[in-house]
Amino acid sequence: MISKENNFAFIDGQNLNLGIKNLGWDLDFRKFRVYLKEKYAVSKVYYFIGYLPQYRDLYKSLQKYGYELVFKPAMQDKKGKPKGNVDADLVLKVMFEYNNFDKAIIVSSDGDFYSLIKHLYRNKKIKICYESIRKNLFNIIEKNRQGKNNLYGQSEAKIGI
Repeated sequence: MISKENNFAFIDGQNLNLGIKNLGWDLDFRKFRVYLKEKYAVSKVYYFIGYLPQYRDLYKSLQKYGYELVFKPAMQDKKGKPKGNVDADLVLKVMFEYNNFDKAIIVSSDGDFYSLIKHLYRNKKIKICYESIRKNLFNIIEKNRQGKNNLYGQSEAKIGI
């Protein structure tokens, strides 16, 4: 059965990447995009990320797989590691696109999105929120056929509002 929903995903790229890497896993971005489309009727995926020239090939691949990249100049944190600080951009994009989607899928384990998720939840505009439990562990992890862990997590937004 084909869903008639028109849902958008908004991904905090650095947050997703760091969470996956901290677990020692790799994410197949192509399969993840297909998963979002098939499982959650996602027609558009916005991927927010700090721009670093050495990752141009990755950016090209993500675009080829159907991600719409939203770049922000990368800054360095106190330890000298690059940081995109895309939180405000993600929130603004959700609000700019608010009337263009049925439900939002927020992919991040960042607590900075609490107010956004609360607003979406109260207005029945959130389909799912990929959230962390502890040390970037995601709620549901499926194993692929090779037995290697991959992120295909899901957790209906359970917000104590």
